[in-house]
Amino acid sequence: MITSLVCGAVVFPGLYYCLRKILKNTFTLWGEADVVSVSERLVSTLHASLATATGVSVVSSCSNVMTDSHWLVNNFVLFGAPYMAFDIYAMYLSHYHTERVRGGSGSHSSHSLQTVRAFLIKDWMLVLHHVALLLIFMPITLFFRRGLGDFFIGCMFITEFSTPFISIGKILIQLHLDNTRLHRINGFIVLLTFFTCRILLFPFMYWMYGRQFGIPLHRVAFHLPLQCNVGNLVVLAPQLYWFILLLRKANRLYLRQRRQQGDTDRLRSD
Repeated sequence: MITSLVCGAVVFPGLYYCLRKILKNTFTLWGEADVVSVSERLVSTLHASLATATGVSVVSSCSNVMTDSHWLVNNFVLFGAPYMAFDIYAMYLSHYHTERVRGGSGSHSSHSLQTVRAFLIKDWMLVLHHVALLLIFMPITLFFRRGLGDFFIGCMFITEFSTPFISIGKILIQLHLDNTRLHRINGFIVLLTFFTCRILLFPFMYWMYGRQFGIPLHRVAFHLPLQCNVGNLVVLAPQLYWFILLLRKANRLYLRQRRQQGDTDRLRSD
């Protein structure tokens, strides 16, 4: 398993720095903020795609949701751990260079505690999410499960299915393509995949557990230890929060496009 950890520590930072060099040489008009942001999102897309593929492999191979095991579970947790740690640094770099362009709190010529503080205030939930995966999810998966529940860990991997589409949406905005049909279609896919794989996935896991042991869905929670239900609620809560933010963003985009279309129609009629 140490091999998986070392591979993750090499692959994700190495790919990030390679992408930065490639993008900087290819898109010569891009600033450093564009380069680091797109590089971070492309690496995020790769990790999410690998996590989803791993999750699908694990879930599809487990006929018993509690006792069946899969070799990919622990290995991918270790492989992805360096990504979680490195992505915090990559997100900070993206924030730092973006704020320098905007002339905001991160506009200093060098890094400082002030820039770090501004980043942590702005993206505190994402940072907390990454830290929780490293300090809570990883130890539980590797040491405290006693080899049980690989099916459910696989389901957690599948929650990453929406991440590539979120990254694509941000890249399209970076390329000033946010008013295109492609961006609207991608936005719809983001909402659909996020709701399906990050919210509906939780009642699906309860239903699968109930089906395994002949328990009706509405009774499953009462058959599980309290810590399992609390843990699921802790994981589900930020997903609901982020989904509400996505809905608000989609509504703002829809209203803005309606206003623009109305202005265009009025100009044509005049």
